[in-house]
Amino acid sequence: MGDAGDAKAPVPVTQDLIASLKPAKVFKEFVQAEHQVTSLDYDDRGELCVTASDDETIQLYNCRSGKHVKTLYSKKYGVNLARFTHKSSAIVYASTKEDDTVRYHSMHDNKYLQYFRGHKRRVVSLEMSPVDDTFLSGAVDDSVRLWDLRSPAAQGHLRVQGHPVVAYDPTGMVFAVSINERAAVLLYDLRKFDHSPFLTIMIDDTAALSQIMIPPRVPIITYLGFSQTGQYILAGTSGDVHYVLDAFSGQMLFRLVGHVGLERAEGGSIGMVPTAGISGQELCWSPDGRIVIAGSATGQLCFWAIPEQPPASPPETLQPSGSLNGHGGLPRVVAFNPRCAQLSTAGAEVAFWLPDTQM
Repeated sequence: MGDAGDAKAPVPVTQDLIASLKPAKVFKEFVQAEHQVTSLDYDDRGELCVTASDDETIQLYNCRSGKHVKTLYSKKYGVNLARFTHKSSAIVYASTKEDDTVRYHSMHDNKYLQYFRGHKRRVVSLEMSPVDDTFLSGAVDDSVRLWDLRSPAAQGHLRVQGHPVVAYDPTGMVFAVSINERAAVLLYDLRKFDHSPFLTIMIDDTAALSQIMIPPRVPIITYLGFSQTGQYILAGTSGDVHYVLDAFSGQMLFRLVGHVGLERAEGGSIGMVPTAGISGQELCWSPDGRIVIAGSATGQLCFWAIPEQPPASPPETLQPSGSLNGHGGLPRVVAFNPRCAQLSTAGAEVAFWLPDTQM
């Protein structure tokens, strides 16, 4: 595998570059049979990535060399949503057994540095601040909590119904929370954590969804991500549509369709009541915020080039600009390296993708 970090200048992320991506390195031996990787995260420098799997392992990879570094275990507590802190040697992650504690773990000497207790049910969203050592967690106990790595006590607590998903904007001063009961995204000022949201974005897609099913079946929001400029919010769902929202006006700008949502990934027919399924980690922005890449239940990766100008009559429905094949099984985890032209996908295996010009 070529050195994904060799380029001295940033590589423009164009449609042609995305279309040329191919798996350069595939790791199958670090995911046990019948198990799946459930999350993947890059460190700040884009040199390392860490995965969490439902086989209760944490795997560390070097993205530059394309080599596996080490395996760590969390057999007692389970592991999901592993996220690097701003130190490449440490992560936070959600427990899946025993309790719902978030754990701060040193990978260097394989020991726990802190425990963050408070959630009473499964943690489904976990995000580090882009600017400091605070992080947000959302759980199906109807709560979102703000934490600081230096303290075991929550710094803030929001009551939120349902399956809350959290995201920071690039400044770290604003955060978003999804509310599935109302199909809404709420924006908060971090300095006023316990105040009401300063913007509520209602995702009203009734007209389009009614053409598919009556009454319309509103999909579960399972992912939130701000674009690099903070202008757009990507609201990913477990269904067959994702949304691009204007973070300032709250307007729904684009509907991304043409993929098959991961609610269907585990087989069987879908019911009237939507569920999250295995959705939540299968889509992302390109680092420049111009392209969205998402895994599909078909096994493909779909990508959409987001127009630079907002549509005259929003929302505009966008079909994929292209698709990629090559991931073995379902690409339930998709992440773009923040520092170079490298994509990672994961599920039953982990794959590092590079443009074919770099292989």
